[in-house]
Amino acid sequence: MDEDREEARDAMRDLDETSDQPPDFIDQVMETVRSIPPGRVMTYGDIAVVLTARAERAGRTDSYGPRMVGHVMSWFGAALPWWRVIRSTGHPPRFHHERAWPFYQEEGTPLLGDRDNYRIDLRRARFDPDDPDDPPRQDAP
Repeated sequence: MDEDREEARDAMRDLDETSDQPPDFIDQVMETVRSIPPGRVMTYGDIAVVLTARAERAGRTDSYGPRMVGHVMSWFGAALPWWRVIRSTGHPPRFHHERAWPFYQEEGTPLLGDRDNYRIDLRRARFDPDDPDDPPRQDAP
């Protein structure tokens, strides 16, 4: 029970940090998620790293983390291809395991395991929006 309270407090603190971010951060997360091609994925951390690197290249000191991206997705992700943003373990978004499965099947996302116990093959499916040499997957429909 104490762990649940601690986790809730952490989530509220992180939500406060996210809500303090300019709308530009929210827009950047949404734009990055929209850029992920079918059959490909990024982790919450991948998105945070990409946005932090872009800020640094622009001369800003903005720094983002996976939880901040997660909070944006929890508030604004329903209209996005949310199943393409996954946990660092390769598992689909928490509590959306069953709901995400048909999207992965339809898009030809490389998976490991079966429907009851699967994760995304990050080695084959990870997308880098800032890498011009990141070729599109050939086996995606």
